[in-house]
Amino acid sequence: MSQSKPSIVLVPGAFAPPECYEGVTTKVASQGYDIHAVRLPSVAPSAGPLPPPGTMYDDAAAIAREISRLVEQGKEVVVVAHSYGGTPASQSVQGLVKREGAGGVVRLAYLAALVPSLGAPAAAVLADVPQRETSVDEQGWISQVDIPAFAAACFSDMPPDEGLAWMQQFTRHSAVSMVNPLTYAGYKDVPVAYLLCDGDRIVPPGVQQQAIDRIASESGREVDVTVIPTGHVPVASAPEVVVDWIVRVAGGDESIQ
Repeated sequence: MSQSKPSIVLVPGAFAPPECYEGVTTKVASQGYDIHAVRLPSVAPSAGPLPPPGTMYDDAAAIAREISRLVEQGKEVVVVAHSYGGTPASQSVQGLVKREGAGGVVRLAYLAALVPSLGAPAAAVLADVPQRETSVDEQGWISQVDIPAFAAACFSDMPPDEGLAWMQQFTRHSAVSMVNPLTYAGYKDVPVAYLLCDGDRIVPPGVQQQAIDRIASESGREVDVTVIPTGHVPVASAPEVVVDWIVRVAGGDESIQ
């Protein structure tokens, strides 16, 4: 990797607009990194009329556009993906992996992420995990039915009132995006880091470890794993830990090899 710092593209999780990640992106930017959180078409806008729900492929295309913009500038790129975002992030790097003498993606960094096998959708990763009740409207947007229960699970390492306050930032999520199968497994083509949240009640630690094992097996490369004692959304409960992790995985020749 070159001496200049890579650019960072952050991919949010389900229900989460990019504003949810500002506490992390601003701190990473303060350390001299160009970092941008993508607005996913699968996440409903916070205000105004609801458009048709985006597919996982629409999300991957949105991520790829941001990566391409940076690659055209000759930048090396680290893609950081949280939760559901791991699936479109894996899909998005097709044709954008770094080549000799050019810009491109040099690492995928997954944060408590859903990383399905080739041909499987995001939902398959959670097939054996009991799911909380949701509703789907006529357009195909998912809403949580029991907001306090979902907040307690999602923000399990925060006081209930703080978790509920974070939930106010969440919107709706596209149902179809969860069942679109992965057609390109980017983790086979670039080095991978994984931030495992061992108190996670949404993507249990065992499910995260299965993803790590699958990535290592299918790529033939060791995964750079960091384990932290948080719930599913450490950007809320432990932002400094997430910042330190992002800076480390993006920050030098040794960590990228």
